[in-house]
Amino acid sequence: MIVKQFGITPDGAIINEYTLSNRHGLEMKVINYGCTITSLKVPDRVGQFENVVLGYDDLESYLNSSHYIGSVVGRYANRIARGRFMLDGKEQILSINSLPHHLHGGARGFDKVIWSASPFENEMGEGIDFNYLSGDNEEGYPGNLNVYIRYLVGHENDIIILYLAETDQPTIINLTQHSYFNLSGGKENIMNHDLMIHAHHFLPVDETIIPTGEIRHVHGTPFDFRSGKLIGRDIGLRDDQLLIANGYDHNWILTKEGEELSHAASLNDPISGRLLDIHTTEPGIQLYTSNASIAGIKDTIYPAHTWLCLETQHFPDSPNHIGFPSVRLEPGNQFRSTTILKFSTI
Repeated sequence: MIVKQFGITPDGAIINEYTLSNRHGLEMKVINYGCTITSLKVPDRVGQFENVVLGYDDLESYLNSSHYIGSVVGRYANRIARGRFMLDGKEQILSINSLPHHLHGGARGFDKVIWSASPFENEMGEGIDFNYLSGDNEEGYPGNLNVYIRYLVGHENDIIILYLAETDQPTIINLTQHSYFNLSGGKENIMNHDLMIHAHHFLPVDETIIPTGEIRHVHGTPFDFRSGKLIGRDIGLRDDQLLIANGYDHNWILTKEGEELSHAASLNDPISGRLLDIHTTEPGIQLYTSNASIAGIKDTIYPAHTWLCLETQHFPDSPNHIGFPSVRLEPGNQFRSTTILKFSTI
């Protein structure tokens, strides 16, 4: 493992970059600002390595970004309508950072804080343990929340992401990893990526991308990825849900039993042969097809639909929908979640 200084924040805090690798040459770089994955180099079918995630090579770009690039987001990943929810009969009021809603933890969510970092190595591979104490009323959330994130780069070209959290008051929690992927290394857009999602249902959204509460079957819709299809096949259809978001920005309800670790999705770039399989204990996955242009390294501007996010999570706006899986965390209980990203070639 290699550790070096990545940059210094305006208030003088040192941000370090950790380079983790395995015996096959897979290499992931991470900084302790936002638990952010800045680079992830994986091989194609002929052994050529390329970076398959969007990232920056300087701290200032991350400090100024509003796109959650490569970071862990929370306390609540995704949106909470109008930044309000009820908890034990009391209305909780959160910060509003994506009018008119609360998004990905607020103006200073987990992507914008400095985490303590403890590198380690064991028989499974190289890893980092991150820790952050989110104080009571931070961005409006009740309770002191102690959060632990582990990244492990395994020798089977798998990246294991473990989430743990404990609270001293009843609160809500929903964490995810927000990397933007392009298995061609960004040389092509994602329209010819083949995607499969293990889900029979998805959550339609209103014009502000908040779930309506309807659980809709994917059959006969552009949201049917059960057998796998090119992302570009249906994304341009005159479908009301696609028009709202200018693409996909929706949550799928994964077909699974309970909280067991199970296969959620597969993403393949037919040209390079790179394949990403995602396993998770979470009940949902959000596909975001980067529906507006976005800046990359050295101010490179990528058009819409060049990158995509596959965010394992609980459902958006769950605290305001009785029928959605609970995101409540009680004192004395522990929030636990696992997601595995496994890379291979075909």
